[in-house]
Amino acid sequence: MNDTIPATMTAWRRDSYGPADGTRIEKMPVPAPGRGQVLLRIRATALNSGDVRLMLGDPLLVRPFFGLTRPKNPVRGMDVAGTVVAVGPGVLGAEVGEDVIVELPGGGGLAGYACVAESRVVAMGRGLEPEAAACLPIAGGTAWQALDLAGIGLKEQATPRVLVIGASGGVGTFAVQLAALRGAEVWASCGDRNAPLVEALGAVRTFDHRTDPLGDQPAGRFDAIIDVAGGIPLRHLQRLLAPEGTAVLVTGDGGRVMGPIPRMLKAALLSIGSRRRILSLTTVNRPEVLRKLLALAAEGRIVPVIEREYSFDEASAALAHVEAGRTVGKVVVRGE
Repeated sequence: MNDTIPATMTAWRRDSYGPADGTRIEKMPVPAPGRGQVLLRIRATALNSGDVRLMLGDPLLVRPFFGLTRPKNPVRGMDVAGTVVAVGPGVLGAEVGEDVIVELPGGGGLAGYACVAESRVVAMGRGLEPEAAACLPIAGGTAWQALDLAGIGLKEQATPRVLVIGASGGVGTFAVQLAALRGAEVWASCGDRNAPLVEALGAVRTFDHRTDPLGDQPAGRFDAIIDVAGGIPLRHLQRLLAPEGTAVLVTGDGGRVMGPIPRMLKAALLSIGSRRRILSLTTVNRPEVLRKLLALAAEGRIVPVIEREYSFDEASAALAHVEAGRTVGKVVVRGE
C-alpha cells in the first residue's frame, strides 16, 4: 500500500440490526486490497432504501446472506464515488489517482476507504461532481433495467405510454427521465408537492394514486407500468395495461419474514396465459449500463435529483432521513 494511506479510518458502524439512531462513528483499520481489488478513498456516498433494509435486517429472508444474527458488514452505503489510492495484485484496468463510481456489494460506503473488485468500478470521467455521480449505480441502474424489462425503447412501436408509480424517489426520478429519453409518453404518480419536479423531469401528466385511485383510471391505458411505490393490488395494475403491456415490480415491499416473495409469486401466477404481464425485477450489477448512465448525466440529458447533502459527521442523520421514507430523489453523504 502507498505510504500516504493511513492505518486507520473513520467509519459509521452498526454492529447489530436496528434503526439509524444506533449507528456510531468509530475508528477501523483501513482495508488492504486483495487480488483483483482496488482501494478507494471515498468522496461521496448516495444512500438507498436497500441500505436501510440491510441496516434493519428486513425482511428476515435476507439475513442468511448478509448476517444471520448481526450484519456481516456493519458499515452501510453501497453507492459511492471515490478515488483509487491503491491496487491489489492482478489489477490491470484501474490506476492510482483515477476517479471512479461503483456499487459496493453489501455496503461499506460510510467510511473513509473501501475495497472492491476492479471489475465493478467504472471510471467517472469529466463533467460530474462526485455527489451527483454517486447517485447513479443502484437508482439509475434499477430504472434502466426496469424499462428494459418492460421493453420500452427496445422495439419498434408507436409512442408507448408509461406510468411510473412512486416517481419522486431515487429510482422514480431516473425512470421518468429515461422513459422520456426513450420516446415514451410518461405519466407519473407522486405527491402533489413533488408534481412540478416530476413534470420538469419529463412527465406529461402527474397525479397521486393515494387520492386519485388507480382503480378509477380507464382500463388498458398504459403500455408499461414501473411500480416503485408498491402496495397496489396486482389486479389493478394488470387491468391498466394495454394488450401485450408489462408491469414491472421494482419495490421490495412485503411482510417482515418473506418480504416481496409472496407478491412476486402472485404476479407470476396472474401472468400465466395473460397478454398483460406482471414481472418482478431483480437488478444485477451491470457496469456497461453504468457507463451509459454516466455519459447521459455528463451530457446533461439526465439529472440526478439530490434532495439533500449531508456532511460525513451527519451520516447517521442521513440514514434516519432515508429510513423515514419521505426522500425526494437522492440523499448523499459527502466524504470525510
